[in-house]
Amino acid sequence: MLDRWWVAEWWAADPAMLISWIVWIIGSVCLHELGHGWAAIRCGDRTPIELGHMTWNPLVHMGPISLGVFALTGITWGLMPVNPARFRGPYDFAKVALAGPVMNLSLAITALLLSGCWIGMAGGYWFNGVSVSATLYGNVQTFFWVGVAVNLFGAAFNLLPIPPLDGSTIARTLSPAYRELVSREQAPLFSAIAFAVVFVWGSQHIYDAVFGTATAVVDYVATAMTGRTR
Repeated sequence: MLDRWWVAEWWAADPAMLISWIVWIIGSVCLHELGHGWAAIRCGDRTPIELGHMTWNPLVHMGPISLGVFALTGITWGLMPVNPARFRGPYDFAKVALAGPVMNLSLAITALLLSGCWIGMAGGYWFNGVSVSATLYGNVQTFFWVGVAVNLFGAAFNLLPIPPLDGSTIARTLSPAYRELVSREQAPLFSAIAFAVVFVWGSQHIYDAVFGTATAVVDYVATAMTGRTR
């Protein structure tokens, strides 16, 4: 049974990929939620501070259920409590919702830049005159590549206008027609169905597109800097 656990399978196939996935997923979820929190505070809502959510602790942002699901499946989620009644401006809720995906995009760009720096410094398997093994070089590149892919996926998926994703909050704040649509009596049922369909079927297509894009972008940077692919 344990040999079919995703952690065991990934460890057997590529330990660097497993470690990179765990670090980036948990770290990105925490920073995504902190992005919401920082934006909410700037918009006048101190709820994230008052409820103790402005922390790096994954247990606070994800909780035991979310972390348990992550241990079982490799996927997870987070939560940042905010109080829209405290926001100063009419579009602040959209700004706070957008801050999470923007954080993911920033992390993806950071991982890409770090990947380029690593390629430039160690692409010939030398770093400041010290030999770098091909294994170490590849593992570090895997780490940065996973960071690019995970956060591109996080940004794209969360911007979908389906409750409870951030894109739905943005659309509800900016569009009266969408706000009326999701306020109807049948909306929760349709939203649940739509989210399930997107999560089960659509997320695989987003995953494939994003990971393909991440691979292409990292390979482009590698080729541009050293003539090597990752």
